[in-house]
Amino acid sequence: MEQWIVNDLTELDFFRDDRLVENPYPYFEALRRQCPVLREPHHGVTMVTGWDEAVEVFNDASTFSSCISVTGPFPGFPVPLEGDDVTDLIEQHRDELPFSDQLPTLDPPTHTNHRALLMRLITPKRLKENEDAMWMLADRVLDTFLAGGEGEFIKGFAAPFTLFVIADLLGVPDDDRDDFVKNLHRNVGGGLGSTEGESLAHSPLEFIYGRFANYIEDRRREPRDDVLTGLATATFPDGSTPDVTDVARVATNVFSAGQETTVRLLGAALQVLGERPDIQQLLRKDRSCIPNFIEETLRIESPVKGDFRLSRVPTVVGGVDIAAGSTVMVLQGAANRDPRRFEDPDTFDPARKNARQHLAFGRGIHSCPGAPLARAESRVAIERLLDRTSEIRISERMHGSADDRRYNYVPTYILRGLTELHLEFDPA
Repeated sequence: MEQWIVNDLTELDFFRDDRLVENPYPYFEALRRQCPVLREPHHGVTMVTGWDEAVEVFNDASTFSSCISVTGPFPGFPVPLEGDDVTDLIEQHRDELPFSDQLPTLDPPTHTNHRALLMRLITPKRLKENEDAMWMLADRVLDTFLAGGEGEFIKGFAAPFTLFVIADLLGVPDDDRDDFVKNLHRNVGGGLGSTEGESLAHSPLEFIYGRFANYIEDRRREPRDDVLTGLATATFPDGSTPDVTDVARVATNVFSAGQETTVRLLGAALQVLGERPDIQQLLRKDRSCIPNFIEETLRIESPVKGDFRLSRVPTVVGGVDIAAGSTVMVLQGAANRDPRRFEDPDTFDPARKNARQHLAFGRGIHSCPGAPLARAESRVAIERLLDRTSEIRISERMHGSADDRRYNYVPTYILRGLTELHLEFDPA
């Protein structure tokens, strides 16, 4: 990854500059060095790069609305946000925003109800059953991926594995899973946060709502002893029955949010293993090191660079005034490298004692409900890859020599991750 120094923040547009796709970290450091809460000059977004300041925003859902959490300054709010309290304007126009029906963009009390519905799906018992199936699913994908001694990891293993895992979690019928995975692999993770200026459809995930709505309607008519029936019969905390569309959207959110970010996490983890034979050997000798290795991977390469919030009222964060109606971007990717929280933050340390303090899964009411799932998927995938290989290497033919690596990253200002990772491996 090319290292460079940012001298003039006004020259760089975080939301459009391709140099920041490849390596955003010098920009984050320059922002934080000037102030951990700083308004960038191109789109008027207040950028939060400090760990303490990020936690403060995440934990204050009454001041900060999540209605723009995945869109930020684009396409902008439908009407001017004027006055010292824009709460009413948010409620009047939030349905006009892209992704307005998805869990990350909801505020209480709607968010409270929908998240409760989701947590009835991702129960400890169901996660344990799901994890038991992961070992078989990992081997199923690895049988093909490892056969040739080399392969492209993102599409060859990470994407299909994570989709099969979530299909299992949600109880997608066996006969539908291959078709489901093929369709989702083509569609999920589209132009979200594109630095290339792509427009967002109002509801880009509409294509799988219908499939889940059909499942839910079928199970409500004819209950069975399966996961989908549990989802179909789940109720809100007050005992009321959700609309079919609400249930379908919750299920869709599990797919769209969880799958994409876990793929990026796995890509970053295998990139480290390929680049650092010393760390790879450490994990091969002591598998108990894998969980903290995953936490450090999440810290140093957060799959989500940042989430957006909209301030309802005037407030102060980190000693900086923020006006009502301000777009705020909480940069987990920056906060996770805040030297006030993490010693020598740009160094990957698999034994880092406070690695789990990272903000890759957020904080507060919108902390990622699928975090236990992502951790389990990553641990199982890494363990089985190590079990079934004796060495994993970065392909020099595809990525260049060790002193001249070439990697391409997803061209968005929200997600962080490789588009391709070509590996070579020797069988165990």
